[in-house]
Amino acid sequence: MTQADKEQDNGKEKEKEKEKEQQRGVKRPIAPPVVPEPPQEQIQSNFIVVIHPGSRMLRIGRATDTLPVAVPHVIARRHKQSGQPRHEDAWLLRGGLNKSESNEQRQNGLKMVDQAIWSKKMSNGVRRTPVSAEQARAYNCQIRPAVLDSSSRVKWTNTSHHPPHLVGEEAVFVNPSDCYNVHWPMVRGQLNLHTGPGGSLTAVLADLETIWSHVIQKHLEIPLKDLKYYRCILLVPNIYNRQHIKEVVNMLLLNMGFSAIIVHQESVCATFGSGLSSACVVDVGDQKTSLCCVEDGVSHRNSRLSLAYGGSDVTRTFFWLLQRAGFPYRDCQLSNRLDCQLLQHLKETFCHLDQDMSGLQDHEFQTRFPEAPALLYQVRLGDEKLQAPMGLFYPTTFGIVGQKMTSLQFRSQGDSDDPHDEHYLLATQSKQDQSSKSAADRKAVSRPGGGLDGELSSQGGMGELSDLPRGCGSSGGGMQGEMELLPAQGECLMGAGEVEEPLSAHVSRKSAIMSQFESKALGLDKAVLHSIDCCASDETKRKMYSSILVVGGGLMFHGAQEFLLHRIINKMPPSFRRLVDNVEVITRPKDMDPRLISWKGGAVLACLDTTQEMWIHQREWQRFGVRMLRERAAFVW
Repeated sequence: MTQADKEQDNGKEKEKEKEKEQQRGVKRPIAPPVVPEPPQEQIQSNFIVVIHPGSRMLRIGRATDTLPVAVPHVIARRHKQSGQPRHEDAWLLRGGLNKSESNEQRQNGLKMVDQAIWSKKMSNGVRRTPVSAEQARAYNCQIRPAVLDSSSRVKWTNTSHHPPHLVGEEAVFVNPSDCYNVHWPMVRGQLNLHTGPGGSLTAVLADLETIWSHVIQKHLEIPLKDLKYYRCILLVPNIYNRQHIKEVVNMLLLNMGFSAIIVHQESVCATFGSGLSSACVVDVGDQKTSLCCVEDGVSHRNSRLSLAYGGSDVTRTFFWLLQRAGFPYRDCQLSNRLDCQLLQHLKETFCHLDQDMSGLQDHEFQTRFPEAPALLYQVRLGDEKLQAPMGLFYPTTFGIVGQKMTSLQFRSQGDSDDPHDEHYLLATQSKQDQSSKSAADRKAVSRPGGGLDGELSSQGGMGELSDLPRGCGSSGGGMQGEMELLPAQGECLMGAGEVEEPLSAHVSRKSAIMSQFESKALGLDKAVLHSIDCCASDETKRKMYSSILVVGGGLMFHGAQEFLLHRIINKMPPSFRRLVDNVEVITRPKDMDPRLISWKGGAVLACLDTTQEMWIHQREWQRFGVRMLRERAAFVW
């Protein structure tokens, strides 16, 4: 008999023995079923793509890359029919600039800037002597450019093969006479929806998908068919539009085909990228400035603030000041995208926030445009180089009238795909509180034994009620501190004492209070103080004052760190000057480029063990949709 036959016979005998035991009623110990633990999936960082979309630049790369690829976040789409009117989204121009009050507001802002320049002494203790624009104007008006080359060697993008779209630098250099519409799909950190051509939600999402797909294929060299093996980390603004984020996630998972995604906030990623556990993050971008206090990887909702101005407003103001001073390149136009690019370069080269760099100085710059000679200009500048960036502290200098300039984190408007949202939680919470209270009252009234027992039983009922979460401040651990509509501490949409007030009446009352606040643009220093002041405890405020992290490319001026520090120390509440040992402004943590810190934080996030439970997989999204963001996002959705 072979070994196999023996094993077979043994198996049969065991089965017969088991049957006999069952017939005799022998009780065998019940062993718990073996549940295999799900294997911990080992995720390779080189198969994770980190995407940080900005209003002007897109930063994208593998989590293992030292630096991301940075390309202009723009697309040019070929006209489908000949003779179609040409459309181009504005770069430096924006709404609210051509109002009758704009120039008066700009002049008033400039007076405040000049006063601030004069009041702050230089390092040698002497006050700065202001330089009038007229002193430079007389010189600049006489300047004529020198020809460097008969041809600038800069060429328009070749469109002879009629590509359906062009992305990044190619879109910036597309000839205006070619049949292309130029779109910037993001503006001030949000999707650029407008009534013109290409301004619908569908069109903007299509632009984003085309740009991101092109960069992934061309620069990261990942074929789109292989994206099913890759995961994605998407950085979103602190104050986000839920509907827009939902559509972008849908596009990344279902259209582009990533296998999984993590959505996280720019401010929190900035603290990861800089290696700080807590900080007041000041993100000065090209078109928006956002502030948020982050503590141990959590963004305090009350402290979130978004200001509708940034580096491009400084660039436009610098151009206005250059014109006052007789700018020798007289054909410069804000409607021309190549001129906008030149002005951006001039701002980055010449502007500063150092009081000691004073007086009239001579500079030179070159213009290199397609189909034109390369020219060299001389220009004499005085205070213009300091006045323009100080617009960030005196935003009236930007001359923007009738626009919403300040945004706070508002409550969700609701989503049909997400029935158990915070509105549902609040409604059920208030009903639960009311029913518990009425039950306790009935119990107290029905109990016999006179007044003393009644009072005791009533207290007992309140004791039971106090064990339940009250108001919106504690409607579930994850929601704590995340339910306020306004930054004022302790204000809840439906707090314990406000259940009687209808929701709509409460919201309209809050909105009325907010309307004045939103029309005003806070200066950068005041916004920092406001954001920190909205933190709940003095201990948290103290932490934030000692760690103010500045990221983004909008405040990369020489002397900006010292200037912001000086203004915050001068304006911070006197009570905190005694408590805070050291106010610190950090502009280059670990000597990193501040424009890349948030992206770097996204790459760090990919490597953390705690991120395992934050991944939203494609199949989960297909089945549950936006509810997965409520479940998995590291911030309260």
